[in-house]
Amino acid sequence: MSKKKIAILGSTGSIGKSLIDIILNDKKNFEVVLLTANTNYKKLINQAKLLKVKNLIITNKKNYQILKEKKIKAKIYNNFDSFDKIFKSKVDYIMCAITGVEGLNPTFNAIKYTKKIAIANKESIICAWNILNQELKKNKTKFIPVDSEHFSIWSALKSDKNSKIDKIYITASGGPFHKLPLNKFSLIEIKDAIKHPNWKMGKKISVDSSTMMNKVFEIIEARNIFDVSINDLKILIHPDSYLHAIVKFKNGIFKLIIHETDMKIPIFNTLDSNKNYYKKLKDIDIVKLNNLKLESPNLKKFPLVKILKKIPSKISLFDTVLVSVNDTLVDLFLKKKIKFKSISKIFYSIINRKDLVKYKSIVPKNINQIINLKNFVQIKINSRYN
Repeated sequence: MSKKKIAILGSTGSIGKSLIDIILNDKKNFEVVLLTANTNYKKLINQAKLLKVKNLIITNKKNYQILKEKKIKAKIYNNFDSFDKIFKSKVDYIMCAITGVEGLNPTFNAIKYTKKIAIANKESIICAWNILNQELKKNKTKFIPVDSEHFSIWSALKSDKNSKIDKIYITASGGPFHKLPLNKFSLIEIKDAIKHPNWKMGKKISVDSSTMMNKVFEIIEARNIFDVSINDLKILIHPDSYLHAIVKFKNGIFKLIIHETDMKIPIFNTLDSNKNYYKKLKDIDIVKLNNLKLESPNLKKFPLVKILKKIPSKISLFDTVLVSVNDTLVDLFLKKKIKFKSISKIFYSIINRKDLVKYKSIVPKNINQIINLKNFVQIKINSRYN
């Protein structure tokens, strides 16, 4: 059996590194043809050597020049326009794990070069799903979501394609402030907000978890991927992050999807590996299962969850507005320009502006339109707070 050809966009981030760890344990079945990074050329070189990768893309111009001077057995490119030179035919699998809106174009452009695409770039699914979905259908490319919640829902639906969904419940750990008294929220500092109790994540996504904005985005993703009304999607707090999603079908059946707090599990299951498992698995955790402690989010602690009432039933450019406002405010918080408790107040004051509310009725037509809107929103906010 020939090796499956794989490309990893964003290989030096947490998702990319987890995928590489899995492949290293099953090298005889996979050939990695491309790795990409933005700045981390040292990690990229190390990964390329371990996997004998023949093509590398590094988008940072300075680090591209540094990488070009290194004596490594690989072709070095500076941008994603080089896909045509790298992919002579469709590869078996591409992982898109570039973070932020910067991942939109490469994710869209990668679709035609692969039989299957696993997408970990939230912005692509939130802001441009209609555009991506059209491209997926056009190229007959299979799509799998990588986020643990959406992968769980997807896996639950695989064997129930004919059953109609009644409701989907997405779980949230509650982040570091689930049990923090409300009167102490004004004292929250950066070091507190990035201390997630269950997952190892970057600063930005950790702050999103602490405000629960990450769950708002996951609801939007689920609306898009599974074509479900916002009203039929619910968030439940589950502190242990053991239960990832519940799907309720109209035939009265519920499916609960459970796995350990390890992103390698959903990543491994997107691969179609010949191995039955990627490592020795733990048995079911009876204690956690008997103590799920499910509850609705406290809207006084997590006011951003109320944004769900303002979101249109179908994809629109307002989703890009939400992503842009959040990204900018989190960045300002991490730069100590605004307080944690101010994030939600400023958020609502911005998204209620007439010049932004109008985007609720505009469907995105192309990725440049999304990128231009994000830049516009960021400039407006930064000009006020920087």
